[in-house]
Amino acid sequence: MTRPYSEDLRERALARFDAGESIRSIGAALKISPSCVSKWRRLKAQTGSLDHGKIGGHKKPRLSGEVADWLRERCGSGPFTTRGLTAELQARGIKSDRRMVWAFLHAEGLSFKKNRAASRADPA
Repeated sequence: MTRPYSEDLRERALARFDAGESIRSIGAALKISPSCVSKWRRLKAQTGSLDHGKIGGHKKPRLSGEVADWLRERCGSGPFTTRGLTAELQARGIKSDRRMVWAFLHAEGLSFKKNRAASRADPA
């Protein structure tokens, strides 16, 4: 992902515009798109600042807060599978998929390893 233009460049572009230079000539001189200049003018008029907006991460994860607490508690209480946890979350009204649940478990370091010795049936 590209980085936003510096605030210094934004200020220089608007200073040139305030001095009477056209948007297209500013774009050509500073090697930026003319639409940048007009958008920066609008941003300055609306907010009074030339700070760039937030980049990435606009969406809050669904598996956070109370849901994350419940998942941690549920994983500690007994055996689980990603498919089973997804079904339990959907029963609670939380839309999710196996990949989302796996990513949460992986990030939290939670896992359930089957014990081969305990899972074998006693032949006697």
